[in-house]
This record gives sequence, structure tokens and C-alpha cells, in this order.
Amino acid sequence: MRITRTIILIAAITLAAGCGRVLKTRTVPPDPVPQEVTDEASPDEAIPEAAPFGNAALAGKPEDADEAAAHVWDFRDATTWLLGEINPVLLNYPPHADWYVKGYREYQPDQESMAGLMKQKIDDLTITIVLGTWCPDSRREVPRFMKIIDLWGFPREKIRFIGVDINKIAPLEDYSGMDIERVPTFIFFENKSEKGRIIEVPVTSLEQDTEYILAGTK
Repeated sequence: MRITRTIILIAAITLAAGCGRVLKTRTVPPDPVPQEVTDEASPDEAIPEAAPFGNAALAGKPEDADEAAAHVWDFRDATTWLLGEINPVLLNYPPHADWYVKGYREYQPDQESMAGLMKQKIDDLTITIVLGTWCPDSRREVPRFMKIIDLWGFPREKIRFIGVDINKIAPLEDYSGMDIERVPTFIFFENKSEKGRIIEVPVTSLEQDTEYILAGTK
């Protein structure tokens, strides 16, 4: 019995002494060495595959094919929207180049309708395009319309581009008088008077609807 008590007492003293040594010998770790700040994201901060525009800084910058393929843009994110007066050149750069360039190249207008469009006078004609870069209809129809414009030979400088937000609002003084309810809306003016408009989707095709409006048959 005495032997057992002696063993327990020795074990208790040893444990107490050990905890004490740990406390006495613990030293304050040295200050961390300052690390160079880089732009590289940590694993926890990595941009998700469907970016809610952590990629926004890339908007408007050219990127090579591999980089473009790696990005999945979420056009519902407000940081991707083009608002107010738009320079159409911006549509040739990320994040919009993917839909704009592809849609422009792939669209093949109806040749018969284009022939009729070529006969229309354009001297006093101007066009306003109201679009939402968040809107699938805008991303489909605007590249097609611009393909028609170029084949038609209509001067791009006579086209006004206006970008709106998801509430169809644009930060422009004259915008409220345009009565925009859906996008895209293509408005045709002759001598500054509205001649007609294509709203959201064409009735027949963009080229044929444009011909009908200019010919006064729609």
C-alpha cells in the first residue's frame, strides 16, 4: 500500500513539475517577418468559377484566348453593366466580347431583305439603340443588328448607344422621354422625328423589320 501511495505521489510531483517547466520555458515567438503584398489571391479568396465579378477589374481589358476561356461572366452583376452613353468599341472587350463578337460573326442576314434595305435613303436617318448588357435579348439582337448596319453601309457615327440598368433606367437627362419598357429597343429617326422602333425582338427579322420601318410599311 505504501509502495502504491509512493508511486502516485511521485507521478503527481512529476506532472506538476512538467507543467511548470512548460510555463517557465515558453518564450514569446518573434515578430513575423513582413511579407511582400501581392495581387495573387489566397485559396480562400480565389475567384469562383462563375464570377460574381471578382473579375470586374478585367472588364474592358484585352485577354488572350486561354484567359477568355477561363472566365465565366455573370452578367446579372451590376459591375458588368454599361450604363448611359456607350462607346460601342467597349463591346469588343471583356466581358462583352464573348457574346458581341460571336453573335456578330455568326449572324447571316437575309440577302433579299438586305437588298431592299440598300435602297432606303439614309441621309437624314439616325438610330438609337437602348440595351441592357445584363439582358439575354440585348446580347443576342445587338450584335446581329450591328452586322446588318455594317453590311448596309450605314455610318456607325449616326448610331447612339444607351445602356440601362435592370430597371430600364439610364443616367441621362433626355432618357425619360424615350418611353423605354423593354430592351433592346432600336429607334429610327428621320430628321429627328421618330419613324419607328423595333422592341425586344423583331416581328420577322431585324433586317426586314428595319426595311419595313424605313419604307413606311410598318
